[in-house]
Amino acid sequence: MVNETDREAAQKQHRMSQWKQIQQLEIRLLEHVDYLYDDNFPMDIRQGLSSWIESQDWDTAANDESMAAVLFTDLLSQLDEVRSREQNFLQRHNMKIIQQQLQMKYMAHPAVMARVISTCLGEERRILSIACMPEQGPLEKSLQDSVSVERQKNMDNRVGIIRASVLLMDQAVKYIKDMQDDFDFRYKTLQSRESTDARQNPEMMKQEITRLQEMLNSLDFKRKEILTNMGVVIKEIDDLMSSQLNPELQDWKRRQQIAAIGGPLITGLDQLQSWFTLIAQSLFQIKRQLDKLMELVVKVTYENDPIPLQKPQIEERLKYLIYHLIKSSFVVERQPCMPTHPQKPLILKTGVQFTTKVRLLVKLPEVDYQLKVKTTFDKDLPSGRVSRQFFILTNNTKVMDIEDYANGCLSVEFRHLQLKEKKYVNGTKGNEGLLSVTEELHSLNFEACFTVQGLAIDLETSSLPLVVISNVSQLHGGWASIMWFNLLTDEPKNLAFFGNPPRATWSQLSELLSWQFSTFVGQGLNKEQLNMLGAKLLGQHASCSDFQVSWSKFSKENLPGKPFGFWTWLDSILELIKRHLLPVWNENSIMGFVSKEMERTLLKDREPGTFLLRFSESHLGGITFTWVERGDDGDVKFNSVEPYTKSQLGTIPFANIIRDYKMISDGDVPESPLKFLYPDVPKDEAFGRLYNSLPNIAHPYIRSTFIPISELRSRAATTPILCQSPEPPMTPGEFDMLSEQLCFDIDTVRLQY
Repeated sequence: MVNETDREAAQKQHRMSQWKQIQQLEIRLLEHVDYLYDDNFPMDIRQGLSSWIESQDWDTAANDESMAAVLFTDLLSQLDEVRSREQNFLQRHNMKIIQQQLQMKYMAHPAVMARVISTCLGEERRILSIACMPEQGPLEKSLQDSVSVERQKNMDNRVGIIRASVLLMDQAVKYIKDMQDDFDFRYKTLQSRESTDARQNPEMMKQEITRLQEMLNSLDFKRKEILTNMGVVIKEIDDLMSSQLNPELQDWKRRQQIAAIGGPLITGLDQLQSWFTLIAQSLFQIKRQLDKLMELVVKVTYENDPIPLQKPQIEERLKYLIYHLIKSSFVVERQPCMPTHPQKPLILKTGVQFTTKVRLLVKLPEVDYQLKVKTTFDKDLPSGRVSRQFFILTNNTKVMDIEDYANGCLSVEFRHLQLKEKKYVNGTKGNEGLLSVTEELHSLNFEACFTVQGLAIDLETSSLPLVVISNVSQLHGGWASIMWFNLLTDEPKNLAFFGNPPRATWSQLSELLSWQFSTFVGQGLNKEQLNMLGAKLLGQHASCSDFQVSWSKFSKENLPGKPFGFWTWLDSILELIKRHLLPVWNENSIMGFVSKEMERTLLKDREPGTFLLRFSESHLGGITFTWVERGDDGDVKFNSVEPYTKSQLGTIPFANIIRDYKMISDGDVPESPLKFLYPDVPKDEAFGRLYNSLPNIAHPYIRSTFIPISELRSRAATTPILCQSPEPPMTPGEFDMLSEQLCFDIDTVRLQY
């Protein structure tokens, strides 16, 4: 349960800037922070402008070019101020360089900068959330292990050795060329003097021939040696690609899946690009070395010359490795996402624009031409797989050129794609399928033709499976499908997944649910909260982490005695917290998922007036509070208010409701029954920082608080309470402005005059 120590720690952190909290993390977590900051957003800026950066709305700016442009200009001005105050010459110089780089990178596209900063701040919050959790979940721990520093160092070392070997072979080719030029000169000189020297000085002629033979033997040895070395390096590259590079790429793609559903932010793409680029450069360099060796053969060759004998095999292996390296380097850097719902990628709504970005992880100076990328929707989808078909309404082709380079590598961003559903001749939209709309999976494909150094390579990649909706009410069901798929499989082409969806263990599912809270409301769930959710979903099996949960139970079946399912209920709570309860939630003041039975157990031995906050089990997106009282006979009584939903909380801040709540009993003066937040924190101490000075409204001309209460022991005892305050009456004009706020959406509450 949330105890006083936890709350005090939360309150202390709440008063501390996010960047200061980050700097106090342990080394293990600071390494993850280090991965966030590079040339796209240097840590020097994060450090120097920490307060200003945290006070801006980067999430909104990421999808608003005009707002992003204003923030970009402000950021440059802030940097000017920091630089002018800096006393250290070197630091001042470095800040100037950083400022110039930012202008070059983001002046034309400030929203890209806003997106980068928004992502970094979001990942910082997630890392801080992890630091507050007692332990990492198994999936997150495995993802952390997959980006271990030791593995990256090992990869760096192997790539470095390959690059050094290739450079040595460059020198070897030059040495062989010099040897051959010397041999060729001596041989042609001997030919020109052969008839004369053979008669005049046969002994010298014999010595010269012997010398030439020795040179040819040495040349043959060097040719064989470099070809052997080429084979060794090519084998090392082949082994590196299969044993480390491809697994690293697959790990990144798996991390991208998990990040899409709220897990740890993906990092390491720039590192992958570096490895891909260095290996590609090495392969093309070896190819050029082989071509140079063939040029030498044109001038000097001999029986059993190793170069023409071995070249076809070596060249074939080189082409094979280059082909597979380039093809695998074509990736979807940013999965399709509607800008209106940046935290729920992979869900597309017909008629609404979405964005996506593809990238080539190979940087070659030879690639200075335009690379055209074409998008298609549901390419080669077998007939009958889905009941609905769509096409891309807007321009589906875009060109990668020098202006679209990102981090030194070719990339292209599609910002204005839009889907439309196909209609058939009779005007219908297709047949009803066995799967629901939100269980049908689709994909977006990308194609391009890459040509370099005489090699033509067809590139193709595809997005993770997508859910297409036609109404925003389908969003929560679509998100459930996206979560379930990406949690349980790493096969992105398995579009028939929901034909027979696998089960998830409670251990996997609880980690996923905690991610939803850390992503959407900034703070994950602790062990006790997850146990409460487990009890609601699994009942008697809640204590078993390996218990299997079916897709139907998670998303489709109604909870016992309720007209809604588990995910629908939980998603409505997330939405309520995000829009109306965020300050209270982040103070750890909401116990949350406690049942009515557990609520009584917790409160029965507490001081009268002790209350706790929990989410309603009977309403979608509702929160209530219950307090304990003792009668004159010593009997314990529990009182609870009707749940507050978005209709009330959109008008009155929840902390104000707690502050202003009062009861009238037997004609006495109105008095608040709420004294201590469970377990024993004085109400004003727990909520004082969150109070809003604006009064609540319940009567046209009297400033007042109007709140329903009910006794748990009496099922229908809902009583409206009108509590007048001593403040002056409202004017008719004030009343007209606020008249829409007078009524709550609780049918049992009626104001009696």
